[in-house]
Amino acid sequence: MTAIPEAFSGVLVPVLTPFAGDLEPDVARFKRICRWLLDEGASGLAVFGTTSEGNSLTATERCRLIDQLVEAGVPARRLMPGTGACALPDAVAMTRHAVAAGAGGVLVLPPFYYKNQADEGFFAYFSEIIERVGDPRLKLYLYHFPQMSAAPITPALVERLLKTYPDTVAGLKDSSGDWDGTRRLIAAFPDLAIFPSSEVRLMEGLGLGAAGCISATANIQPGPIARLIAAHGSAEAEDWHRRISTVRGIVEAYPFITACKAIVARQTGDDAWLQTRPPLTPLDEARCNQLFAALDACGVPLEIAL
Repeated sequence: MTAIPEAFSGVLVPVLTPFAGDLEPDVARFKRICRWLLDEGASGLAVFGTTSEGNSLTATERCRLIDQLVEAGVPARRLMPGTGACALPDAVAMTRHAVAAGAGGVLVLPPFYYKNQADEGFFAYFSEIIERVGDPRLKLYLYHFPQMSAAPITPALVERLLKTYPDTVAGLKDSSGDWDGTRRLIAAFPDLAIFPSSEVRLMEGLGLGAAGCISATANIQPGPIARLIAAHGSAEAEDWHRRISTVRGIVEAYPFITACKAIVARQTGDDAWLQTRPPLTPLDEARCNQLFAALDACGVPLEIAL
């Protein structure tokens, strides 16, 4: 049995998933972007998150892609795969597979189809995953994204899970967009690795005790975000903060997934990156042009070499 991995910190990337013309995952491009993100300073890869179109991937596809990344030399301990699913057995199977592969943790979205459920149901879901996997190496990161899931992870649920599984529940990604709520979570759970979903809040978050960030736009500026974290507390950090906030402010006016894919396609000259899996559709030409014009005008260079 391999050693229990250390907790994640720093900038983690919900890696864009490239698709081929037949809508199958493009493994070669996926390996390239993962290697590039790590080379640029990403601490970890939160593959199969929202920006990864993770919920458009089957359990089999996610498990296979984990194996292909590890076989390609991507360190398993730097992977935080999204293993949440509406079907509990799928979540268990993906989580078990990720742990067996040596992943440093898993990011688990609550089951999101049945709305307005009580904490009791969500506790049972996470508890069943932990108990059925039954592996001390499992490090579970909760994924709080109520706008998309309509399944909020409440502080009371976090407290109960931590009390019951203190050695397994390792952190939380907060994509709520409620910064006051994020601050309260960091204050209430100082031993939990809490990741805001925007690098714009990173400087303040680090000062409060956040572990880093897991951000969609880390796909296009992993290096600057990593350098901001490294320079935290210095004058240099202010400069990096202005730079990354400028880019984030432009991109967040568009759908994150298709905008990031459009930027990668443009910067690499590889239009295959525009492909999404339905129901998502690529950003149309007019909006692409608006996005690119805004990025060109801001004066912040984006260097993406895949």
